Amino acid sequence: MTTEHASRIVWEPEPEHLERSRLRRFMATQGIESLPALHARAVENPEWYWAAMVDHLGLTWHRPYDAVLDLSDGIPWARWFVGAGYNYVHDAVGKRAIGPERDRPALVWEGDGGETRTLTYGELAAETNRFANALRRLGIGCGDRVGIFLPMLPETAIATLACSQIGAVFVPIFSGYGPEAVATRLRDCDARLLITADGFPRRGRVVAMKATADAALAAAPSVERVVVVRRIGSEVAWKSGRDHWWDELVASQPIESPAEPTGADDPFMIIYTSGTTGRPKGAVHVHAGFPIKAAHDLAVCFDLQEDDRLLWLTDLGWMMGPWAIEGTLILGATLVLYEGTPDWPQPDRLWRLVERHRITVLGVSPTAVRALMSQGDHWVTARDRSSLRAFGSTGEPWNPAPWHWLFSVAGEGRCPIINYSGGTEISGGIVGCTTIEPIKPCAFTGPVPGMAADVVDEDGRPVRGQVGELVIKFPWVGMTRGFWRDPERYLATYWSRWPNVWVHGDWALIDEDGFWYILGRSDDTIKAAGKRVGPAEIESAAVAHPAVQEAAAIGVPDAVKGEAIVVFAVLRPGWEPGEDLAREVQATVARQLGRPLQPERVVFVSDLPRTRNAKIMRRVVRAAYLGQDPGDLSALENPAAVDAIASVRAG
Repeated sequence: MTTEHASRIVWEPEPEHLERSRLRRFMATQGIESLPALHARAVENPEWYWAAMVDHLGLTWHRPYDAVLDLSDGIPWARWFVGAGYNYVHDAVGKRAIGPERDRPALVWEGDGGETRTLTYGELAAETNRFANALRRLGIGCGDRVGIFLPMLPETAIATLACSQIGAVFVPIFSGYGPEAVATRLRDCDARLLITADGFPRRGRVVAMKATADAALAAAPSVERVVVVRRIGSEVAWKSGRDHWWDELVASQPIESPAEPTGADDPFMIIYTSGTTGRPKGAVHVHAGFPIKAAHDLAVCFDLQEDDRLLWLTDLGWMMGPWAIEGTLILGATLVLYEGTPDWPQPDRLWRLVERHRITVLGVSPTAVRALMSQGDHWVTARDRSSLRAFGSTGEPWNPAPWHWLFSVAGEGRCPIINYSGGTEISGGIVGCTTIEPIKPCAFTGPVPGMAADVVDEDGRPVRGQVGELVIKFPWVGMTRGFWRDPERYLATYWSRWPNVWVHGDWALIDEDGFWYILGRSDDTIKAAGKRVGPAEIESAAVAHPAVQEAAAIGVPDAVKGEAIVVFAVLRPGWEPGEDLAREVQATVARQLGRPLQPERVVFVSDLPRTRNAKIMRRVVRAAYLGQDPGDLSALENPAAVDAIASVRAG
């Protein structure tokens, strides 16, 4: 076990954290005195837990449920709040459009160029209703699929809410996709309408979004109508009868619109995830699933309340985009949307956002932190960060150095880092932290309440102190209702290894103090010299060298060891690649992990293949290096990084 797993507790809740905690209030109302007791009771009686939690969150059913849980179709097809009538948009905006809450800010937006816009809950409800009426006018109704191909704009949030308001099913599409990736998703779900923009600025340059959409639509014949947001005011190709400007559509629409009386189990979103092979998987989510899980996790892990402002650096096409929109609004907090990147036009952009908008909870990936850290502390310390009370982090395992930098420098040692890991099919977190428990660097305090998670060996037996598979042993609110039109693939992906056990595909470890660690995807795992090791452990050892900013470790076939370790390293500014430096990095890893785990080779590259939400795609690194088919690359932000790795491939 490396030093990162045996590290000491560095943050403990102060009295103010305990006093404001809505999780503690929930426990008090249930007569539960400790978090371990809460976890145990929630696992033993999940129906009690989720029924009590939806009451605590103040959710509004337009028809009460007949049963909390129905397993008659089997555990993989669990149904929650059976018979209930529920449309989450009422809880997100509808009920706050009247009374004193209507004038509180619901959404704050900042564009790439620094322009801002604020919508109160009353204004957001009115805009949602106007666009919902416009969609109905275009013939869109309950069950129709609607693609949303937009950057993070106010209209992006409005579009998701309006689709759900009328019972349509929205399909979030990553704003950086090319035509084929957009077309694949629209075709797969038979979308009838696409919402896009004329273009948008990114790092000061214009992205021609409508042109990409037009190229995609040539290969997506099911799409009958296109709604275009005027973001940059550029001239775009136009197909009369098919294309409509957003502003012209909503101009004459009334600000009242009845919500479709959808059922709790009615789909509201299909969100696609990329796999190593085959077409993307469309995870189906329902009204009384994903939105409730998002609100629940923001409440119990991040302690999000009405006086909070949440900014999560993400895109609508990644799970955290809809998660942030729905969860934040259901809890009555303020959502901050940012269109640009955290380091443009200068490395202090993210911290200027915090200062300007008084953000209280900031979600940022380890990769983004590594990049910001390399620019120097002064970009952070010059900005006022006093509003911050917590960080959120998801998407990939931490290395110790950037974790400590975010905690000590950016957070001044007072803001907990709420480590949070789950997935698109989960609707949020499997494991996480809370604001009322001590925190270790890079660790999770345990399963998110309500999640019956465990770590098991290759025979499915629980293990402690050693690496195993992360599994979930009972359904939860928010579990996907399967893959769109592909139930067998859903069962094969998550339920085929052990009966009625969800195998998530992550390696995890529980240490001697009960803290949890995610060590990377189990299909990324390396077995060298008879030892199974997660790539994150090797990468953390590599970035311990002062020259290495970030790293990706892969296993490659080796006649003697079975697999040999190759590390791809991005250097910090001011360092030059060379054989001597490569040997130094190899030696650093050997000192940290032992000589059997010394990399066979260290390859210096200028960048690593990553998605826009900053997740490094190790399977792509390995495939490029070995000259194999890398699978679906549509989520990549920087495909040139793949070519660079392929140029130094093995053999």
